[in-house]
Amino acid sequence: MEKENITTILEKAQERAEDMDLPYKGALLPDEAFALLQHAPDAKLIDVRCKAELDWVGRIPGAIEVELKRYPGMQPNPDFIDQIAEKVDQDDLIMFLCRSGGRSDYAAMIATQSDFPNCYNILEGFEGDKDETGHRGQKGGWKAAGLPWVQS
Repeated sequence: MEKENITTILEKAQERAEDMDLPYKGALLPDEAFALLQHAPDAKLIDVRCKAELDWVGRIPGAIEVELKRYPGMQPNPDFIDQIAEKVDQDDLIMFLCRSGGRSDYAAMIATQSDFPNCYNILEGFEGDKDETGHRGQKGGWKAAGLPWVQS
């Protein structure tokens, strides 16, 4: 991928963030995040889902796993920012992902507030929204986009 394509993806993500009035650098679609992960040397994907979700639903190969909330009970992880700081550099391009985009939105916000300047949320998350039958994984998200993932 050429540098211009990386720049174009980042510009689109930053425009989305401005349009959506988000407090962090940008909002990416899953396929854009995957392209950045493959071609932007400082891009890191942080999956903020809990360990149970990772074990039961699936993982993204190479993703950094840091729980935003812990299972059971979904209590906040008080060490979240410290654990991120141990795994990425301050100026890395950090892309956050969760089930459907809500927790990762919050993660991108608090990381930005904690002096990580290049935070992006991956819209739609890993499984996307529920479909007409109430199931996830078919309508939007990393899985539905056909991007790499593995089942535990």
